[in-house]
Amino acid sequence: MKKFVLFILLAAVAATAMTAAGRRGEWAAKMRETRHDFILEKINITAEQKKEFMPLYESMESEIYNVHKSARDQAKKVEAMTSPSDADYQRAADALANAKYQEGQIEKSYYEKYAKILTKKQLFHLKQAEIEFSRNMIQNKKKK
Repeated sequence: MKKFVLFILLAAVAATAMTAAGRRGEWAAKMRETRHDFILEKINITAEQKKEFMPLYESMESEIYNVHKSARDQAKKVEAMTSPSDADYQRAADALANAKYQEGQIEKSYYEKYAKILTKKQLFHLKQAEIEFSRNMIQNKKKK
């Protein structure tokens, strides 16, 4: 009987965790869509340009996400250690610092690809729109 109760309890905890993870995934997808819509509106993109641009933009976002995820995972691993060495701290700190550098390299490589699709004006407004969206999100978060 105790095993059955324990199983039910574990199943309930797992279901709750899966539901929370699902909601987090839904929220992230909705935020990504909102961000994309905001940026596309700000750069005044045509339907033809959008067909070429969006797959590239989503690919860039994915690459950047993976770089930062890898750095966060290394940092979490060090945080979970009972007594990390200086070398462990150094590797994690390097990974976190290099993530921003790698992000810049990725953005630069995609910028060159975007230049074949977007006008100079749209390229300029692209980065402005990304910054504006981030600012708006921070301001909305502060209001809550």
